[in-house]
Formats: sequence, C-alpha cells, structure tokens
Amino acid sequence: MEEYALKAVERLTTRPPEPYETLSVRTITPVLGAEVSGLDLSRELTPQQEKEVKHAFLAHHVLVFRDQDLTPEQHKRFAGLFGELHPVALAAEGSDPYILEIKATKESRMVAGDGWHADGTADAAPSLGSMLHLTTVPEGGSGGDTMFANMHLAYELLSPALRGFLDGLTAVHDGALPWTAAGLTPPAEYDVPRTEHPVVVRHPETGRKLLFVNAPYTSHITQLSRAESTALLDLLYAHVARTPLLQCRVRWEPRTLVFWDNRCVQHHAVWDYFPLTRHGRRVAIEGTRPQA
Repeated sequence: MEEYALKAVERLTTRPPEPYETLSVRTITPVLGAEVSGLDLSRELTPQQEKEVKHAFLAHHVLVFRDQDLTPEQHKRFAGLFGELHPVALAAEGSDPYILEIKATKESRMVAGDGWHADGTADAAPSLGSMLHLTTVPEGGSGGDTMFANMHLAYELLSPALRGFLDGLTAVHDGALPWTAAGLTPPAEYDVPRTEHPVVVRHPETGRKLLFVNAPYTSHITQLSRAESTALLDLLYAHVARTPLLQCRVRWEPRTLVFWDNRCVQHHAVWDYFPLTRHGRRVAIEGTRPQA
C-alpha cells in the first residue's frame, strides 16, 4: 500500500473508541458501518439517545438496527430527527408520499439499487440519507445483502496527483440515465432532474472531502472531452467496486433497519436471491446542494 493510502487508512483504524452512555455500537469494519443495539426505535428517543445516534451516524456513516418493529409513522418519526422528509418521486396515487415500497419477487426483471450508486444525485439537493426497514428477507436468509462503500476513503486512496486534478472538475448528473440504461423512457409526468455537481465535494457537517460521481447518474465530466471523461469515470467506478477496503456488507434479517449517509456513501443492493422475495420500506431525508 502506498504511504499516502496507508496514512488515510490509519486515521480511521486507529481512532479511539467512542464512549456511549445509552446505546451500544459495534463496528462492522474499521472504516465503515456499525451495528447499534440498546434502542427501541418504535419509542421516542431521549435527548441523549438522539445525540449519541447522530454522533454514531457521522462517525460510521452506515448504522444497522436489528429487531425493530416499526409502523410507517414510527419509521417516519425516527427519520424526522435528521431533517425534513424527502418526498418519493413518482409516488403512486393514494400512497404515502414519503414511503417508498422496495419489493422484489419471482416476477421481477430488475430491482432497485442493483449496482453501485448514491440515491438521486441528479437532484439539485440529493437526500441526506435513507432509512430502509426490511420486513421480508429471502427465505432461509439466502442473499439480498447490501454493500456500502466509503466515498471519503475512496477519495483519500487516490494518488495526490489524481486528487489534485479531480478537485477542479465538475460533472453532470442526469436523472434520465437509469431509465435509458434500462431501455425505458421516463414518464411524461416526471420532471427529470439534471444538475452539475463538483466531482469532489465536502461533507456538509464534517467538512471532509469525498468522491461524488456514480455510474447510474453521472453523465460526463464537463471540462473533459467525452473520451477523456469516460476513461476517467470508468477508472473511478472500478476503484469503488474493486477496492474491498472501502466496503462493508450488511446481512439483512427480518425487522432490520439500516440508515446510511447518502452524502458520503455509495451502496449496492445485491440481487442474488431470484426467485425469492425481499420486501421493505424506505424513508429518505432532505439534503443540501453539494459544495466543493
């Protein structure tokens, strides 16, 4: 490992353990993710519990809560501790405008999230994060894991020369791309978002730099030719997908809620359970426009 990469990893892996008074936090890997126990999310959190959950979220970026029996209203209440709720695009008539049903069955021919991405980056202000609560997992616990990757570390593991080059670039994120990639046309009523964001942004709460491009939504880097843009983006996508050090893997159980920071984490919902069923509900939280 190069010296600059080693130092980046050591900054994460040598952090002293955080003291928590009202909950227990067990890391999934030294660089990403933690399982949180000692909380019943169906109940309102105390001020100290809320403070400690928010601290754990910024420290670990992906939080896993097991054995949670939640109504939709309780799910939304917990999400609301972190900000205004983000409405579902193209919500079905009569459905809750803030709850996205996530379901795959033997009839499915594609599933949401099957590929490395961050949610909705074509929006001017992509979501702060998402909370997915699964109630049905593939029978026998066979498959259906979600993988996550740390975009702070993805940036820090690049060479200083490449980081310096990326720092001055911007890229267009196009909400039509997931539709056209699947051979579909966006619905006429969908106001397709298309936004230019910096390739490297800072986390709005911690100020840490991170890599902010992803294959489903990023169209091209504005300052480069199309050929140069494609070559560079392909390199960055491969870096995220093929560097296990960046990643953690969450194995789902019924009644598990996972909360991830969409601002600095990419995720990949692994579709390896066909023809079995997987079902849950997702609530997202409003974010802010990414800044260099």
